[in-house]
Amino acid sequence: MRMAFGAEVAAPPAAVYRELAERGEDWPDWFGPLVAVARTPQGRQVRLRGGGQFWETVLVAEPDTRYVYRTDRTNAPGVTALVEAWLLVPAGGATRVRWTVGTDGTALYRAVLRAARPAIGRAFRDAMRALERRLTLPEG
Repeated sequence: MRMAFGAEVAAPPAAVYRELAERGEDWPDWFGPLVAVARTPQGRQVRLRGGGQFWETVLVAEPDTRYVYRTDRTNAPGVTALVEAWLLVPAGGATRVRWTVGTDGTALYRAVLRAARPAIGRAFRDAMRALERRLTLPEG
């Protein structure tokens, strides 16, 4: 299964990339479904609301352009494969962000994911708006 979502963030690719790849522990501040992100020697461990956990390995970290990781282990039932890729494309002074999720699993997992696709898209769009606020509002 493949899902892709896109949005524009009013910040340059370098700033967006820094939040994705270098400030991973801060993801819960702008990506609502996450409650904790911790660095590991291979990549990171991610905890979601509801108790889901993912241990990930970073595959590609191209500054200001791409950030790709795979899930090596998870407690989410039915998942057999999961890769996520973030592509950043300059758009004037902004960045077009494309998040692609490639995954496989049991028939039930795929059915649940298909049904959840609209909610996942909303979570992504909400996250991009929160990230934009984080990157454009003065600290105070």
